[in-house]
Amino acid sequence: MALVTLTSDFGTVDGYAGAMKGVIFARAPEATIVDISHAIPRHDVAAGAFALATAAPQFPPGTIHVAVVDPGVGSSRAPVVVASGGHIFVAPDNGLLGMVAPEPDNAYAIAAAAFMLAQQSTTFHGRDVFAAAAGALAAGAAPGEAGPAVELCGSLAPMVGASDAVVVHVDAFGNLITDLAAARLPTRPRFRIGDQVIEMLSPAYYSVDVGEVLAYIGSANTLEIAVREGSAAARLDAGRGTVVYVDDKAK
Repeated sequence: MALVTLTSDFGTVDGYAGAMKGVIFARAPEATIVDISHAIPRHDVAAGAFALATAAPQFPPGTIHVAVVDPGVGSSRAPVVVASGGHIFVAPDNGLLGMVAPEPDNAYAIAAAAFMLAQQSTTFHGRDVFAAAAGALAAGAAPGEAGPAVELCGSLAPMVGASDAVVVHVDAFGNLITDLAAARLPTRPRFRIGDQVIEMLSPAYYSVDVGEVLAYIGSANTLEIAVREGSAAARLDAGRGTVVYVDDKAK
């Protein structure tokens, strides 16, 4: 039995999420569908990427994850099927998979007729392309049957130095979540964000006094900046797109 998750900015007032489920069930009646979230802020690709990266890895291998936060629907951005870490992702190539699958095992453009509805709207690829592709996969199709192999080109943030980080999400606590994976940190890191210098990586909030700024590895396994019992976004006047510069004190 296939397990399919849905993440979107569709909300629950309209029938958009329900229409996607109908398409999936029409192709794979035995599938189980789980909603990760339909409350992603409208058109906020980075917020969708963070939600997906936080939740998707907790599902069992083989899960099919459909993610639709797609302000470029109808444009030249490609719809893709991506295999990464034992999971399958169906999404637009617009950066939405940048945190959950930064180095995918395989990526395929959705081009085969069997992976789309016969008639497609230019404004609702969530139903006509992504849900249809997920239904085909849930019914037993292999990711490679979707279409030709491609290289993902969508990105969340501007290019910075190889060891630097970019804030891609600000959570409800004002914590600054970056795109820098823990594995990319230098041996003895030091961080600078604006005029604030953070001399070390802390294991958790308790490592500093209340009101102090700290750097740590968050639950998404990326660098985060926070203020203990406060808001780093407010304290540092920082938000999505802010660069956190990293150097190695061991050098």
